[in-house]
Amino acid sequence: MAIQGFGEIAERLRRSTVQVTSRRRAQGSGFIVKSDGAVVTNAHVAHEGALSVQLWDGNSFPARVERRNTRRDLALLRISTTNLVPVTLRNSDDLRVGELVIAVGNPFGFVGAVTTGVVHGIGRHPGLGPTKWIQADAQLAPGNSGGPLADARGNVVGVNTMIASGLGLAVPANTVSKLISGDFDQAPMGVVLQPTAMRVAGSEQLGLVLLQVDSGSVAEYASLRQGDVLTGIEGRRLGSLDDLEAALEGQGERVLHLQFIRGDPGKVRTAHLRLGASRLTAA
Repeated sequence: MAIQGFGEIAERLRRSTVQVTSRRRAQGSGFIVKSDGAVVTNAHVAHEGALSVQLWDGNSFPARVERRNTRRDLALLRISTTNLVPVTLRNSDDLRVGELVIAVGNPFGFVGAVTTGVVHGIGRHPGLGPTKWIQADAQLAPGNSGGPLADARGNVVGVNTMIASGLGLAVPANTVSKLISGDFDQAPMGVVLQPTAMRVAGSEQLGLVLLQVDSGSVAEYASLRQGDVLTGIEGRRLGSLDDLEAALEGQGERVLHLQFIRGDPGKVRTAHLRLGASRLTAA
């Protein structure tokens, strides 16, 4: 790639990258995904206080959180302006190890810093659960979080999120696309949960104790009660709280089958949660 071509690509990415500030303190980066004021960043960047987004030209706008998914550390912000230049999201499933990548962000408040690297791996990272990550050696620093990771053509393949084992980790762009489309919106269950270790059929497993069941919630209409312990989803044992959060994600009306125990640990029952229904009826 010609140096001039690379410079043009980097400049285009810089113009679509923003600085996200919370409570008057620079928190990190983000990037424009729609011309009507939609901005993606990390959930941990937009986690508290009044938010503002500063564009590449210095203009600043108040921002509100439109969607947030803490499990994937993503947030979709909205600012009241139009005619913005959005990035192009690439199908991140096509990304391959060895590809050149470009990271843009605001490390230590330095606006629009550009670094390059190579993709080292794509998949899970030890100690970070089942989440899929793009792992690259592009140099990141505090302030890069939420900024774009792009390929050599300038198409965004991920969201820079953290550094682990000396490599930068980015949330894949396909996950971002699902956030934008609402696929990660969670149907409210109406409960307060607490994880607990328990023994079922002679083996130890995770249980989720219902500390509270809200009146009129889908959990109440499914006949779940305070003190019940969730043990499975669709006949599969719970591995973590993430399993339940993932099951609640999605759009449209559907029924979710949860296994639970009430009193007798030897008797497993099933609750039928009607999610996304405009009117609740007892299952």
